[in-house]
Amino acid sequence: MIKQINDQRILSILSAAAFLSVLDIFIVNVALPTIKKDLHATDADIQLVIAGYLLGYALFLITGARVGDYYGRKKVYVISMCCFTLASLLCGIAQTPLQLNIARSLQGISAAFMVPQSLAYIQMLFPDQRTRAKALGFYGGVAGVASVIGQFLGGLLPDIHFSNELFSHLDGWRLIFLINIPLGIVAAYSAYRHLKAHKLLQTGSFDVSGVVLGSLALLGLIYPLIQGRALGWPLWSLVLLASSFLLLYGFVKNQQAKMKRGVPVLIDFKLFHYADFRIGLFIALFYFIAQDSYFLITGLMLQDGLHISSSETGLLFVFQGLGYVLGAVGSVALIRKYGKKMIQLAVLLMIVSLVLHVFLFSAAKVDWYLSYPLLLMYGVGCGSVLPSIMSLALQRIPADLAGSASGLYSTIQQAAVALGIGLTGGVFFSFLYEGASKADFVNAYMGATGLNIIALLCVLVFLYRFPERGRGKRFRGK
Repeated sequence: MIKQINDQRILSILSAAAFLSVLDIFIVNVALPTIKKDLHATDADIQLVIAGYLLGYALFLITGARVGDYYGRKKVYVISMCCFTLASLLCGIAQTPLQLNIARSLQGISAAFMVPQSLAYIQMLFPDQRTRAKALGFYGGVAGVASVIGQFLGGLLPDIHFSNELFSHLDGWRLIFLINIPLGIVAAYSAYRHLKAHKLLQTGSFDVSGVVLGSLALLGLIYPLIQGRALGWPLWSLVLLASSFLLLYGFVKNQQAKMKRGVPVLIDFKLFHYADFRIGLFIALFYFIAQDSYFLITGLMLQDGLHISSSETGLLFVFQGLGYVLGAVGSVALIRKYGKKMIQLAVLLMIVSLVLHVFLFSAAKVDWYLSYPLLLMYGVGCGSVLPSIMSLALQRIPADLAGSASGLYSTIQQAAVALGIGLTGGVFFSFLYEGASKADFVNAYMGATGLNIIALLCVLVFLYRFPERGRGKRFRGK
């Protein structure tokens, strides 16, 4: 009984990493228009508020997991939680878009070191497959709750105005970052007190050149997609885009050469011998291009295009979050029975919902009673797809490659979200100008949503190609 209570306490401490990292992805979506007005930010600046966090997360995720092996998971978890808390403070007191985006990047980098330690601890503390599955289910549930709470608070907090003279100059949107401070302090202190240090796994050396080449390739691809459009595609942005592909090619050759010499690498290319994993990565790439860019363009459409308040927008997104929970829970048995066909049906539901979004928002008079079931419908589709596609990619990977596969999948996931913010957000903002009308916003939303629909159609194509080997227990979609 005592051990069970202690395990629950440790799991709660570790789940703080999932809660805070996911909360800070979703909490900014609804607050972006308010942040833009208060800091006099450009469209590119507010794209970077999301993409900067995700880019920092993606660039250092694999490195973060390796650092825990070398310097101790407890030490890295506590330090990265403290860094995340400090970065949140810097976000909350930022006075310019540049300061905010630097702090957001630091948040993402801190999360990249924090989250892998929590997942590794769960693997070590719950060796039994049954209890580990329950622990990971709780961990994932906390992340799901964080996404719903984030969307609600991201809409509610910016509308708060303080009457007290002491806080009268504190803008409500700053609270979306400042609330992390007490949570982070408690989490860091609890981890320091209760987590046990584990034996270091110092095998091999860091792949420094791999980290540098991979990071520069991602940075060179995503940053000019965001800033280049806003600045009229100057020469440097085109050079960076071209160089990103050369750097990616150099990264692949670098990793292959090191594997031949038996030198430690970031990515084990034996993973690509597995068709499930190759196709699963493409599914993840196109799905996550559409996933978070939806929140960016829909939040801006509702607030700037249709002049809905921040708190009302947050409430609308809560219905999307509730739909996600219903889809995630309700699809378990159906996916086990029908396999990938159920996931394909859920993607189709998302596509139909996006088409209906366009019709609803372009109506002369928007019937807001229809928006609640519509966002709920989209959420059900997301909830049925998102938890399953990682299992599709990883379910047949051998145990000795599982860590490398998970790290690469997570990196592709975060990079795809940042890429979606750059591509879909770029299409959206290309239709807008100072004083844009509702019709301009509708056209922008239609163009950007069209790109997301194309991405989801690509998901359907790769799901069709995915080798489903039987149904029932043999298909582990969850």
